[in-house]
Amino acid sequence: MQPERDPSGVADPGQPGYAQRMGADLGDLEWQAPARGQGQRRRGLAAPLALPAGFAGLLVVGAAAAASHGGLSAGWVLVLAAAIVATGSAVAEPTVAPVLGAIGWLTVAGFSRAPYAQLHLTGAVAGRAAVVIALCTAAGAASGAMMRHLASSFTLWIVDVSASRPAGDQPGGDESASQAARRQRRITDLSGGIGVRRVLTGVLLAAGGLPLLTLGLSARWLHLDLGDDLLVYLVAVVAVAVVGGFWPAVLAAVIASLLVNWYFTPPVHTLTIADGKSLLALLLFVTVAVTVSSVVHLAALRARQAARSTEEAQDLLALAQTVLGGDDTPAAVLGHLTASRGGRAGLLERAGEQWITVAASGVAGPDDPVMHAVARDDLVLEVSGQHRPLTPRLLDGVAAQLAAALDRDRLRTQAAQAEALAEGNRMRTALLAAVSHDLRTPLASIKASVSTLRQTDVEWTEADEAALLATIEKSADRLDALIGNLLDMSRLTTGSLQPFLRATAIDEVAPVALRGLDGGGALDMSVPDGLPLVLTDPGLLERVLANLFANALAYSPPGRYPQLRACQSDGSVLLEIVDHGRGVPDELKERMFEPFQRLDERGADPSGGTGVGLGLAVVKGFLDTMGGTVQATDTPGGGLTMRVLLPCAAAAASSASARAGS
Repeated sequence: MQPERDPSGVADPGQPGYAQRMGADLGDLEWQAPARGQGQRRRGLAAPLALPAGFAGLLVVGAAAAASHGGLSAGWVLVLAAAIVATGSAVAEPTVAPVLGAIGWLTVAGFSRAPYAQLHLTGAVAGRAAVVIALCTAAGAASGAMMRHLASSFTLWIVDVSASRPAGDQPGGDESASQAARRQRRITDLSGGIGVRRVLTGVLLAAGGLPLLTLGLSARWLHLDLGDDLLVYLVAVVAVAVVGGFWPAVLAAVIASLLVNWYFTPPVHTLTIADGKSLLALLLFVTVAVTVSSVVHLAALRARQAARSTEEAQDLLALAQTVLGGDDTPAAVLGHLTASRGGRAGLLERAGEQWITVAASGVAGPDDPVMHAVARDDLVLEVSGQHRPLTPRLLDGVAAQLAAALDRDRLRTQAAQAEALAEGNRMRTALLAAVSHDLRTPLASIKASVSTLRQTDVEWTEADEAALLATIEKSADRLDALIGNLLDMSRLTTGSLQPFLRATAIDEVAPVALRGLDGGGALDMSVPDGLPLVLTDPGLLERVLANLFANALAYSPPGRYPQLRACQSDGSVLLEIVDHGRGVPDELKERMFEPFQRLDERGADPSGGTGVGLGLAVVKGFLDTMGGTVQATDTPGGGLTMRVLLPCAAAAASSASARAGS
């Protein structure tokens, strides 16, 4: 049962039968791609090597029979030819056996009796040779297949020129797709990996070009001897090999030998060869033609294999660069595959009895054959609809990268979760320390002052009562500030803060922020007339300035008041809160904006106040939310200057209008 597909061509893992089909596909994949270290299924000695060797051996038998003038009987010719055919069929790839058998039968039929080199296709000798050669061919092919099957794990054959398995012949596709892939593989085996058009062109060149060449060489004004004719035909056979590959070249060599025998070897217009030297020259021509054709074919095939390997290496290099460049998620790897090869690619993971899609990229048609590559037992790469073929090695490489990318992605997620948990634990620990110490201190002061005032056995003077009430008010204000900062930090952490931005005047917000602070009037404000309005949330800006004013007042030495200076700067308004305290070292200027950072060595403000280290963190968080910035710099002559940059309302409106118009 095939998985149902949605209109985009994506298989639905949730459909019934999907897991069962995937299980069957995985079993097929084990046959297709054995584990590392195991041998691969071999096809035997390649035809470009086996056929020239067998052909040469059979021609040697024929030449020996002709040279012996009857000393080598017909029976021995049949025995030797049958032995060569059986041996060649056993060690060579399956396509060699029928061709070698046909050549063996022609050898026995032509060289069993005089006149030699003349085909005797009828008679008792030819009939007996046909039966014996056919049996030897079948027996040799069967025994060779059995030996290759048993020794496939450790036998190393000399040359394996069979092309890579076609991309469509992969398990998991439709039955019709698999059958089409098998037919394509059979065609590939016969053509040696060369395109069908080139093979047909080579056959037509051999069938049509050689007779035309013979017609030209037969011209009366052209006087060439047999050696020259053979060299011309050899060039033609090599040209056929370059165009159509090995098998068209074999056909051309056979046709050329027959044409030379019929038209240029005395007695002409017969297949009989009267001169032994002519027979030797013709035998050498056929042997050299087939051998040269095989060499040309193997060179061309190796060049194509090298080009295919280079292309695979480039694809894997591009994939590795994508991964090493930091984009190493499964979706990125699949996106690279579909961008370079087209079609659709998906990574499937086993979850219980079902296969779920972890990541996918691209789109394929509903009738495109599907290929699978096993990354590991619970991960499978599924591809379909590629406009460029994918070899098993490239699929295995992509599958391995996908498995590694998935593991890294999940490790990053786990690391981020662990970091978030660690940060939460740190925040909770700091908050607990703040509640246990910094919040209890003003509460203790309030409790002590109230308890003192409620005592009935002591009569307090008006001055004492005023002092105790002042302590209560001061501690309550400090407690209110601490709780406000904690609540503000909580809003920033949870992302629930939504500022309401509108045009606001600095000289309206700054005085409000200064109220209620210790030494509220001891701060010089310099806000020039005509200062542009800023685009901000007035309430949040008030909290920002209140925290900055509080720090400046706390760290300023007696007699030197902090300052607020405002000016316009390139479409923004710059606020500088300047104090003349002891300042902050450069290496701590960035760290001071982190939550719960109290940079005083004693853990308290130099002025004797208390805090939980959230004021500057709230300042930075609020300004980031409103589109502003804050920076700490040194004050000339000593101290710290906090530079706050806020966007002008007019400039922000112009920018928004320009974006809307575009």
